[in-house]
Amino acid sequence: MDQLEALKKEWQSREQVFPKFTAEQIYPMLLKKSSSIVKWIVIISICEIAFWTLLTFLIPDSINEFNNEMGLKTIYTVLNIISYTVVAVFIYLFYRNYVKIQVTSTVKELMGNILRTRKTVRYFVYYNIGMAALLMIGINIYYYFNKEKLYELFAQDELPGVPPEAFFSSFFIGQFVAGVICLGLLMLFYWLLYGLLMKRLKRNYNELKKIEV
Repeated sequence: MDQLEALKKEWQSREQVFPKFTAEQIYPMLLKKSSSIVKWIVIISICEIAFWTLLTFLIPDSINEFNNEMGLKTIYTVLNIISYTVVAVFIYLFYRNYVKIQVTSTVKELMGNILRTRKTVRYFVYYNIGMAALLMIGINIYYYFNKEKLYELFAQDELPGVPPEAFFSSFFIGQFVAGVICLGLLMLFYWLLYGLLMKRLKRNYNELKKIEV
């Protein structure tokens, strides 16, 4: 017990050496950190849409021809327009949140802007993962209802002599496995980037909550 008391006294004496910040000093630091985090969210979202755009130019011509012959060209065009429009709206919302945080003047307003930013990021992640899952499911349903055309274009050229039943089983199982892997990688991507930034924002929010109290 004597040793425990000695440790407590030593710790208390050390605490007095460390500088103690007031709420007025802590708030600007948290404001700067939160603004920087939201700025990175804007930058990452812009880089993300640029990456997916660049990826479309790297798709082999054979895949584009296959999709065209399957009658998917118009569908993909419409989906791309919708997707780019929605993502552009989210980027605008991220930027607006960034501007609002920069000009925030009170703890309560900053807490509200952080909550709003976190909610916007969550919706953005849910939208992208949900759209990816629906696209995979929808395309495979389309393939299923156009099995004859699929077999004609794919199996006879790439796998001659393979019976339709064996081809369809292998094809749709492969599509399912590939879809699960792609969704898993997409979720990991969002967790590593946006998830870590969201945790930092939550930490800032909790610190601001202590000041507000």
